[in-house]
This record gives sequence, C-alpha cells and structure tokens, in this order.
Amino acid sequence: MALVLAAALPLAGCGGRAATHHKPGTSHEQATGTSGTLLDARDETGHRLRELPAATAPTVRVETRPDTEGGWNVHLTVERFRFTPDSTGGAALPGRGHARLLADGKEISRLYGNWGYVPPGVRTLTVRLHADDHTVWAVAGAPVQAAVRLGAPATAPAAATPTATATATDAGTAPATKAPPPTPTPTPSPTADTGRTVTLSITGKTVQPPPSRIELKKGERLTLRITGDRADTVHVHGYDREVPLSPGTPASLTLTADRTGLFEVETHGSGLLLTQLVVR
Repeated sequence: MALVLAAALPLAGCGGRAATHHKPGTSHEQATGTSGTLLDARDETGHRLRELPAATAPTVRVETRPDTEGGWNVHLTVERFRFTPDSTGGAALPGRGHARLLADGKEISRLYGNWGYVPPGVRTLTVRLHADDHTVWAVAGAPVQAAVRLGAPATAPAAATPTATATATDAGTAPATKAPPPTPTPTPSPTADTGRTVTLSITGKTVQPPPSRIELKKGERLTLRITGDRADTVHVHGYDREVPLSPGTPASLTLTADRTGLFEVETHGSGLLLTQLVVR
C-alpha cells in the first residue's frame, strides 16, 4: 500500500498539461527555453531580445484595410511561426508565441491569431513577434517585426493639392512662376546619391547575388536596382514601397531606412525573396 501511495504522489495536482510557467522569483525574460540566445538588449517596451539565425527565425507581414466603422482591420501573414495562446508565460520554444501591436511606438494590444483591429487615430502600426516567455524574437540584434503607415496615401495627395492650387492661382504672374525656384530644395537628392546602392538581378527563380541581409543604420538611404526577366512587382515590406519590373529593364527604388527591424524585399508575382533589410 505504501508503494502505491508513493507512486501516486507525483501525479497529484497534475492538470493534464505540463506546467510551462517560469520559476518563482524568475522574470518572463529569464525563463529558460530551448531556442535562441537571450540578449541584454531590450526593445522600447522593456522586453529582452532573443536572437535567432535568419534562416530559422520567424517572419511577419502585415496588411491593413479600413473598417466601415472607423479604424483598421489588421491581417498578419507569418512564416516559421504559430500562435500559441495556451502556453503564453511558458518557455521560449522555436516558432511559437504571440504578436504585439504598437501604435505610434506604444503597445496597445496582443494578438493570438492572424487578425486584429486598430482604432482610429493611429499613424504608424508596428507588429512585433514575441516568444511564449514574452521575449522578442530577433535577428542580428533587431526585433522581428513589420511596420505600416495607416492612411499615408491620403496624406500625400493632400500635401500635393495645395502646391497645385498655389501654382494655378499665380500662374498668370511671372514673379509667381519664379516662386517655384524653392523647388531646388529637392537638391537633397544628391545626398540620396551618397547613400548605398544594391544591384539585384532575377533570372527565372534565381536571384543574384543570392538573398542575404543588408545591414543599415536608421536614417540611411538605400537604392535598390533590380533587373528581371519577366514582368513583376518588387515590394519592400514594412515600408510599403513598390516598383514595377519590365523584362530586361532595370528598375530603381530608393528609400530612407527610418524604421528599425527586419524587413523583407520580395516579388509579388513569383514570390521570390530578393533580400532582407536589417535596420538598427
């Protein structure tokens, strides 16, 4: 009888699922997992980064669409990652966890699935992938995330319209025509030439040079020059920048790396990964 009771004791209190919560007195970020390297660096919300090689790290893309009652509906596309709400607070395991939404740099909610909602008034939305222990999955010291500007297309035309109106109003006056000389302000474009230029070519499903990571400092200018053998569209995720490709004709896309994180550059039609931008 004593032997039977002794054998039964370890089963007492077992809820059917192995406990994954961290040890008493140990923070989420210190919970031990089987994946990645825990870094001392933290994101702006105070969570430590958990480093992974780019080849095995998860990726995330974000798409938004206006909601009929205001705000934005958000859809995430993830790779090498699945949402695990049942084990949140447990150890960091490969390809598991949840996402967090940051509105204009401030965390507003978590996502435990592919769909979410952002209220009106948000200008920039950042989606960041976290492990179950709440650490941030990272590559090359930068969080795995995607960012998008909400309502940016409407802002650009609005800024352009006053310029057109002013030109039309003063069109009959010669001095007013000389007013455009302020347009030399775009002379900072030479500064853009001082930025980095990366040349890529696509033949069939082969990219040269082979896909890798381009390390950038925040604020640095980058020009991508791409030549493909078929019509397609190149898209820079997180920056929502696109450029069409025509067979045999080089296309250029210039951007300022003003957001930190890991961003993929790919073709829409053929779904080829061309390169990854790591901005720090």
